[in-house]
Amino acid sequence: MFDSISGSIKSAVNKIRHKDDAASLKKATTELRKSLLKSDVHHKTTKELVTAVELETKKNGIGQDSFLKALQNELTNILTTEGNQGFVFSSTPPTTILMTGLQGSGKTTTTGKLANYLKLRKKKVLVAACDLQRLAAVEQLKQIAAQIEVDIYFDDEAKDPVEIALAAKEKAKKDLYDVLLIDTAGRLAIDEELMQQLHDVKEAINPNEIFYVADSLTGHDATKTASTFKEKIGIDGVILSKYDGDTKGGVAISLSHQVGVPLRFIGIGEKMPDLEVFIPDRIVSRLMGAGDIEGLAEKTAAVIDEKKAKEVSKKIKKGEFNFNDFLEQLSMMSKLGSMKSIIGMIPGLSQMAGPIKDMDFENSDEIKRIKALIGSMTPKERETPSLLNPSRKRRIASGSGLSEMQVNKILKQFKNASKMAKKLSSKGGMKGLQNMMKQMQGAGGPGGLKLPK
Repeated sequence: MFDSISGSIKSAVNKIRHKDDAASLKKATTELRKSLLKSDVHHKTTKELVTAVELETKKNGIGQDSFLKALQNELTNILTTEGNQGFVFSSTPPTTILMTGLQGSGKTTTTGKLANYLKLRKKKVLVAACDLQRLAAVEQLKQIAAQIEVDIYFDDEAKDPVEIALAAKEKAKKDLYDVLLIDTAGRLAIDEELMQQLHDVKEAINPNEIFYVADSLTGHDATKTASTFKEKIGIDGVILSKYDGDTKGGVAISLSHQVGVPLRFIGIGEKMPDLEVFIPDRIVSRLMGAGDIEGLAEKTAAVIDEKKAKEVSKKIKKGEFNFNDFLEQLSMMSKLGSMKSIIGMIPGLSQMAGPIKDMDFENSDEIKRIKALIGSMTPKERETPSLLNPSRKRRIASGSGLSEMQVNKILKQFKNASKMAKKLSSKGGMKGLQNMMKQMQGAGGPGGLKLPK
């Protein structure tokens, strides 16, 4: 997700080869300036950032460590804007959020992603379909709500979004919802009618916060439209959608700085779990190639059942991990979102992940084959893989549409993975893996950077 900018930072750092070499610092800052502008970082943000990094590096003594430390500090300053971070709950439920944005920005999908994010954190969420401008918007939100299993309020007869919003808020209060997310209308461009409608809804329901959904792929236009919405309607945070499709990625660095409103979340994939909270120091850690272990821990804690995880751990240690356990773990992993976002959080892996980044826990051909294979097993075979003799394998191959060779290959991979898991769970096994990860992090990982303390 941040590969392009991380690579630019590494390239700039490598220009400084000796201590107290003013010429090399000039080369590094020139390289950094070019790279940031090329990555679509706003020119004002770029100028301010580079100037501050240069001054701080000179002050602390020119060298790679002082340059990195200065860059780390200034990036954090640039990304930190006065206001809330992540999602902030009201002291009196329901926390009401007005979701705004232009048509095509991904507003309705982002509303669903935010609802899913909150649901995974054990919150009772109601979404309200108040976008009466786009014909398919209400139907789209209905489908998303059904997919993520959250409640939706809609009224196919109503013509006034204010009426729907008020009724939704009444329902949210009455039925003790924690959060109410109101999906509002968008337009292809900002106009008076749109702003008046949003203003009317805002006045009627008095939301706790207003989120603006900005399309990352529009580059600097995302910053301009967010600024206009702030001026016309007032916004408390920005959610940057479609960030996974933005190869430049610089808009995330300059948006908060230019708009004066904190970036709260970023959409990093097409699936519902692909929404990440935007916390400046964690994002800087990832930009510098050092990962985000804290963010990864929070992400996994939200979807992994601790009790089940302990049960699986015991099974692994005893060598009893079976296909039912595998399917359950696969289901949990799919709730984490794209593999790309997970890999980016692990120190040292973001630049070496290769094809692993694009792995899909639900729809890859390999996963489909494994699911077909397991679906052709009897309940007893799933529970006890050791029962799988040649005749059973032939029956499974026929039932799953796979060749016997494919069946044998998958079963062998499963057996080897179970053995490896058992080894890692044994005394000293995990310690060896942790030591390896520490060495990778200390070296900045393959292609990474070693951050100064």
